[in-house]
Amino acid sequence: MDILWSPWRFRYVSEGVNAEGCIFCQMAAADPSRDREHLVLYRGRLNFVLLNLFPYTTGHSMISPYAHRGTLTGLDGETLREMMELAQRVHSALESTYHPEGYNLGMNLGRCAGAGVADHLHLHLLPRWTGDSSFMTVIGETRVQPEDLPTVYDKLVGFFAD
Repeated sequence: MDILWSPWRFRYVSEGVNAEGCIFCQMAAADPSRDREHLVLYRGRLNFVLLNLFPYTTGHSMISPYAHRGTLTGLDGETLREMMELAQRVHSALESTYHPEGYNLGMNLGRCAGAGVADHLHLHLLPRWTGDSSFMTVIGETRVQPEDLPTVYDKLVGFFAD
């Protein structure tokens, strides 16, 4: 069996949630005129799309419901449908912009499953390329990102204009 090591994530996962409250609720409640600052790409009716502040790969995006729920069963069908429709839009934006070779799509539900914010679920969508985990990641515990987050934001936000 192959093992994927991600030692750079331990600090993020083990430090716990921001003492000031839920980061997703804070972003959802923030002034939309500051969306670029908060990396919010799109605000839907029941969910919003944002870039991950601690990305695994360039374009690592998340879809979060406005509702503060920690379990999948805590969301209604309409919220889940919109979440998946937004995942399709993120996929299309990433496909058009970065042409990845594959994708990881998923949720970490619960702290032991790797959720950095365990009480507010969110869906991750990560573009992947062959070799995107190199010796820098494995040996140096360092991720190499070819673009900064504001540049990624500027490339993707146009795909969400209504």
